[in-house]
Amino acid sequence: MNLALWITAGLLAVVFLTGSATKLLLPKETLAAHPSGRWVNDFSAAAVKGIGAVELFAAVGLILSAALDIAPVLVPLAATGGVLLMTGAVITRFRRREKEIVADLAMSTPCA
Repeated sequence: MNLALWITAGLLAVVFLTGSATKLLLPKETLAAHPSGRWVNDFSAAAVKGIGAVELFAAVGLILSAALDIAPVLVPLAATGGVLLMTGAVITRFRRREKEIVADLAMSTPCA
């Protein structure tokens, strides 16, 4: 069971790291040009960067605190933050009637 939790946390961390990198490194206009990135038009550039920062913190909290045994209480907090983040993504996709909602729903479902 412990191995399954590590694999799940690792996969979620990779997804959050990828998402945060695109939001933090690419300009808002580049993100909006992608078919699944039109949601950024509903937010300011600073809000998009903030969402990217929250994703980065979720990824780091999921892996580093448990791996290094530094404040392991951060792992469930990071997971909860990730679920709340993806719940916000589902709400945004639903409001915009976008088909990418399925992936966001899968990510917002607690695994354990």
